[in-house]
Amino acid sequence: MNILLLGSGGREHALAWKFVQSPLCDQLFIAPGNAGTAQCGTNVPLRVDGDFEAMEQFCRENEIHLVVVGPEDPLVKGVYDYFEAAHAANPFTSGWLGVIGPSKYAAQLEGSKAFAKAFMERHNIPTASYKEFTDENFDEGRDYLMNHALPVVLKADGLAAGKGVIICNNHLEAVAEFDMMIHQHKFGDAGKKVVIEEFLNGIEVSVFVLTDGKNYCILPEAKDYKRIGEGDTGLNTGGMGAVSPVPFADDVFMQKVEERIIQPTINGFHQEGLVYKGFVFIGLIKVNNEPYVIEYNCRMGDPETEVVMPRLKNDLVEILSATAKGEVGDVKIEQDPRFAVTMVAVSGGYPGDYIKGYEITGLDQTSADSMIFHAGTKAENEAVLSNGGRVLAITSFGNTVDESVARSKQVLEGIRFMKMYYRSDIGYEFMTTN
Repeated sequence: MNILLLGSGGREHALAWKFVQSPLCDQLFIAPGNAGTAQCGTNVPLRVDGDFEAMEQFCRENEIHLVVVGPEDPLVKGVYDYFEAAHAANPFTSGWLGVIGPSKYAAQLEGSKAFAKAFMERHNIPTASYKEFTDENFDEGRDYLMNHALPVVLKADGLAAGKGVIICNNHLEAVAEFDMMIHQHKFGDAGKKVVIEEFLNGIEVSVFVLTDGKNYCILPEAKDYKRIGEGDTGLNTGGMGAVSPVPFADDVFMQKVEERIIQPTINGFHQEGLVYKGFVFIGLIKVNNEPYVIEYNCRMGDPETEVVMPRLKNDLVEILSATAKGEVGDVKIEQDPRFAVTMVAVSGGYPGDYIKGYEITGLDQTSADSMIFHAGTKAENEAVLSNGGRVLAITSFGNTVDESVARSKQVLEGIRFMKMYYRSDIGYEFMTTN
């Protein structure tokens, strides 16, 4: 089977690493990829942000059977629909399975917070109470905020690169942020509509499901760490690390998640005719032992993928083939029982301004228990250079969180690039020693 994987981050390197372990994978192409994915397959210079015609041409020329979408942008822009229409007009070669991901309409679960909240409301899925506002009812929104319990959560309705959520601790701050989102376009078009939510106090966990729109299987869960600073302080980032399994997500809690959230979600897809063949990332919060949905994403998370894929013992290509064929309900997921912890090395200044192009050394370390996943890197003249804010993700196995963290730290201590920074406290709340 020939596979085209879209994306260039740590998530895509982890997926590529998993794909090439499968005997079903003949050729793997990554668009555009990074220096790490080049070790797994062939990087190709395709734009993933909407040049679907070039993707189609590449798929026809290289007899691609399956397109796997890493980031959210192509899904929200309708890459699934484009390929379905292209195949209907001029069928691909025999063996074509399609695109792993939802239709453009279903991708609104990630692309529009208001769409997702309304979906949850229709299917009685537990989530924070909310209201949505635009410029047309701005005054009503301002009054609503001034009388809302604190803290209060403001969310840009559209995609804002993971930065469109603001938690406010006083009413004047909340109104000021609301004004900046609606009138000063703080998040561009993503903030034309703002969802105001009740603040839920608890601990978060990410649950990952593969569905064919009717059936599903549950992948290993993970917990990620968004803040740049130790002890969950400082600015939000794309993710500084992750842990899997999550100790508090025991069988009792996960049964609640499946019965109250996963099953109603997938049944909702089927009842509403949402075309969905791919990953569902359910961001949850545990409040007094009860699960509530914070958000849906329509793809795998990053850096969660870097701990989920190593723990997944199944053949990923086989599972995705079953998903594309509508047979994912027959899959029995097997998980490595050990802990996996990933720690992300970032460029100095991230998530603000940072410099690219620093040479990275120490990438030749090998260990049966540790993996180096590239996120923002590029190869140049036999050197590997930093090429993003998040540069590397080091994932290690251990029988405890402490052991996993220690192994990832050991690898990181052997890696060097200018102004490199990482959080050394990933998984801190689950560690037995501090």
